[in-house]
Amino acid sequence: MLFADDYLRYKFPEPQYLGAKFILLDWIKRFIPQDCRVALDAFAGTQSVAFLMKQLGFKVLTNDFLQFNHQIGLAFIENKAAKLEKKDLEILFSANKNSNGNFSLIRQTFTDVFFTEDQSVFLDNFRANINLLESSYKMALAFAIMNRSITRKILMGHFAHSQALVYANTPIRVKRNPSIARPLKDLFLELLPKYNDAVFDNGQENKSYGENILELLPKLLKTEKIDFVYFDPPYCDSHADYQSFYHLTETFTEYWKDKQFINSIKRYEPQRFSGFDKKRDIVDSLHKLFDYAEEIPHWLISYNNRSYPKIEEFLEIIKKYKQVEVETKTYLNGRGGKGSVAGSKEILFVCKKKPMIAVP
Repeated sequence: MLFADDYLRYKFPEPQYLGAKFILLDWIKRFIPQDCRVALDAFAGTQSVAFLMKQLGFKVLTNDFLQFNHQIGLAFIENKAAKLEKKDLEILFSANKNSNGNFSLIRQTFTDVFFTEDQSVFLDNFRANINLLESSYKMALAFAIMNRSITRKILMGHFAHSQALVYANTPIRVKRNPSIARPLKDLFLELLPKYNDAVFDNGQENKSYGENILELLPKLLKTEKIDFVYFDPPYCDSHADYQSFYHLTETFTEYWKDKQFINSIKRYEPQRFSGFDKKRDIVDSLHKLFDYAEEIPHWLISYNNRSYPKIEEFLEIIKKYKQVEVETKTYLNGRGGKGSVAGSKEILFVCKKKPMIAVP
């Protein structure tokens, strides 16, 4: 492992995300093999585990199906040096002539759902200005910080409810969490230093992808010799529907032109096919994934005892491909979502190649 103590001084900004592994990084780190050079985080989410891999000196390949998470990967994992400066903020906060025409999606869709009109107009204007930044990495930082600002402003940090404005006008809730009544610009500026300070170069050509892992992995293995892969798939039958929980940040990032917006939360439709969030798909998708990854020497798989398939069945699936040991950690306090309530167990499957059996 190309370990460098200096990289550990960089701090990953704390996320607010269902299933995030941020609070489990010290535990996960214990099971990352020492002798690897190229590591893949296949379902990266907030990118906190990919960030740990970067700190450990690996060449990191990171991927997430949702584009707003891919932008975090561009900002923190692939990006080596770009930060948002004063001149960039002047661009981002300036009046954009397209924000009332080509860029009016948030105002038209989410006003009086998640935002007052002034905040919706601000987001449309900001989104139009992201395209004016000089590099894709600065754009990615702008996306990452604003999407985090949005999750801070909406109570509970996800968008599968329609009570945001009710909560923001309830004094007792605002007293407990003042962020829900603050302007998005203020939240963005407060977060900015932590995000800039998290940018660093670990000496590797790291790469962020935003694809379905079942399509990406076969392509990667043609060009990369991956030593270690971390799998953290959606916990099916737990909090697996990330496209509903985070439809707003995904819509802000993609700025959809070809979607309908349905129900009280204005979720986009149709959703993309994942393969990992529905019971009818999950077992077949796991077999495909593990079959593709069979030649990668080391796997580490995060799972939860409240998910489908059950632990015993999931273990039998893995055993078809790898030798496996099981580690568990109990949540003492709830972290949001069915899979991380107090008393539930986080599972790590520590997998390596099956031993060769000599045939006389």
